Amino acid sequence: MERIAVFPGSFDPITAGHESLVSRGLNIFDKIIVGVGVNADKHGFLPFEKRLELIKSVFKGNSRVMVKTYENLTVDFCIENGASHILRGLRTSADFEYERSIAQVNKTLRPQIDTVFLLALPEFSSVSSSLVREVIHYRGDARKFLPLGIDFEYFFGYNPDNQ
Repeated sequence: MERIAVFPGSFDPITAGHESLVSRGLNIFDKIIVGVGVNADKHGFLPFEKRLELIKSVFKGNSRVMVKTYENLTVDFCIENGASHILRGLRTSADFEYERSIAQVNKTLRPQIDTVFLLALPEFSSVSSSLVREVIHYRGDARKFLPLGIDFEYFFGYNPDNQ
């Protein structure tokens, strides 16, 4: 039986920490679905379509990583996609408390779905999408927080080398 995990989030934008978790998760799972949650009430920093394009560009060429969108509960998305696990990253003890409570609710809703936590690598423990958004908003050089090889000017509208 194939071991499939869903890595859910808004990924606005995807960070080097997210990429690291997926890469490390592939040592545990046969396939990882990066599940990009759709929230009609929330307008993101990057347009939704551009977020999807960015995530797909990060994992292009890796047939074990799929990118899909969903508008329902994460555990229901797991069931729909044959996933038995949810993959989550932990940067801090505050992350643990928050993620633990979500994992417990998910387990109550769908007992067959387990949540697996991976600790962020030390170099990514301070990296969050909100931090990256702020650096980009003020036209700073956020490249060290993002996956390598991203067309920064295309996705974010400026070239940090020309600042």
